[in-house]
Amino acid sequence: MKTPYYLIHQSILEEEMDRLHMALKRHWPNSVVGYSFKTNSLPWVLSFMKAHGCYAEVVSEDEYELAEYMGFRHIIYNGPVKGKESFLRACKAGHIVNLDAEREIEWLKEAADSEETINVGLRVNFDLESMCPGEASGGEEGGRFGFNYENGSLRRVVGELEKLPGIRFAGLHLHCSSKTRSLNIYRAIAETACRICDEYKLEPDYVDVGGGYFGGLPDKPQYDDYLNVMSEILRKSFDPKRTCLIVEPGTSLICPPIEYVTTVTDVKETNRNRFVITDGSRIHVDPLMRKKSYFYHVEPMRSGEGIVKTQIISGFTCMEDDRLFQLTDAPALQCGDRIVYEKVGAYTMCLSPLFISYYPDVYLEDKGRITCVRRRWGVKEYVQGTEE
Repeated sequence: MKTPYYLIHQSILEEEMDRLHMALKRHWPNSVVGYSFKTNSLPWVLSFMKAHGCYAEVVSEDEYELAEYMGFRHIIYNGPVKGKESFLRACKAGHIVNLDAEREIEWLKEAADSEETINVGLRVNFDLESMCPGEASGGEEGGRFGFNYENGSLRRVVGELEKLPGIRFAGLHLHCSSKTRSLNIYRAIAETACRICDEYKLEPDYVDVGGGYFGGLPDKPQYDDYLNVMSEILRKSFDPKRTCLIVEPGTSLICPPIEYVTTVTDVKETNRNRFVITDGSRIHVDPLMRKKSYFYHVEPMRSGEGIVKTQIISGFTCMEDDRLFQLTDAPALQCGDRIVYEKVGAYTMCLSPLFISYYPDVYLEDKGRITCVRRRWGVKEYVQGTEE
């Protein structure tokens, strides 16, 4: 197989899915898994998630239409940039729709009909930073999604929905992005859900706690830990038999089973460093150029030429910062050696740009058998849809 390419290990993905379902069964059997399309929407991945009972969790009109095209019977429609047509279609189809923007309330007013009930949920904006100092992604500036609890916006919207004919409040969505993925985040989410429902005297059909969990790392919190923390708190205000718990994993499911395989194409000595050039790139494993380290292993084609003090592993692009990591006091890498990056399934395929080289092949490994589930893009794929 020509490198670079992604390799999905189906058995690892199945193990992650089994762990999630077992934890839900143990702590909150009345539950739904909504797979986050934005994390990795490779068609094979979506088909796998659908076959394992996941709902489609989408945040745009394009993703909503993709979920329909892929045959998902159940869709969770989140995000602040829903399209009006797909929003109304989702509402009337009975999908889970969580309001995130003022304009969605105006759309509901247009669609309100006393003879037809539309169920909607509300995305909650709350001050996570005050509850978990230093852990919220928004930091001191706060989060930008949903209707704020502290300033009364959430209460106002609840009141507006009560006045609309045929519109019924159905649930709360409390997903929060964090820097730490710690148990504290999910404790805060559960406590906030209880506080709001007790204060407003709400009886939601569901509480959607979102995603953002660790996955595939034995020294980090596991699904069982997250769900144990949340269920203990949620049971104080919600009956598990009546209220459905929705979780929206993405990274924790799809990050662990995918590798990115690259080959050393050149070794270049300068007066300052030894650069190892590969046919892979940082843009394929770290599109936002933020990571400081990677999970990887080296597969040498033959015995090395001895130990080298410093080797800088670089990518194929023409950007100087396309440097992935530094090997220190390690065997000298040579042309033909392979470097395999592990746990790279999240936010890589969907964010990788068409820069210099197009999308690489994606292969599936299942019980030792390798099949291609997405062919490498070439010029024909790149120019598709353009006028001749």
